[in-house]
Amino acid sequence: MTLSVFSDAHFMREALKEAQKAAETGEVPVGAVVVSNNRVIARAHNQTELLNDVTAHAEMLAVTAAANFLGSKFLEECTLYVTLEPCPMCAGALNLAHLTNVVWAANDEKRGFSQYGDLLHPKTAIRTGVMAAESAKLLTDFFRQRRK
Repeated sequence: MTLSVFSDAHFMREALKEAQKAAETGEVPVGAVVVSNNRVIARAHNQTELLNDVTAHAEMLAVTAAANFLGSKFLEECTLYVTLEPCPMCAGALNLAHLTNVVWAANDEKRGFSQYGDLLHPKTAIRTGVMAAESAKLLTDFFRQRRK
């Protein structure tokens, strides 16, 4: 495994930029990036409203883009950075993609996969809480604005 030249916070900031794009278009502000060899190879944000597709979560779109970039369905030696804990659907896809690492910012107390057990691949390492406050604020502000 390649040691990261950049910190988790560096790549989470990139995921937060994607989350901000989602918020600006009326999507739930979740963003994701996939990193391979210290380089962002895929970026995505939620597009469920735009695509009228409940599966168009940031993680799903980022995994598809990364697989296309690498020409492989497996994302071994890759790290996914996502601003919110993945849901069970996304965790299932991440499991099948064989990611080396999954890093998320804010926990999702309502819909996060960890409530249902460990759904990720057994070899996938998890890191949580990276820039959690920034992600949680973006989500809280988004939902507060929508409820006005």
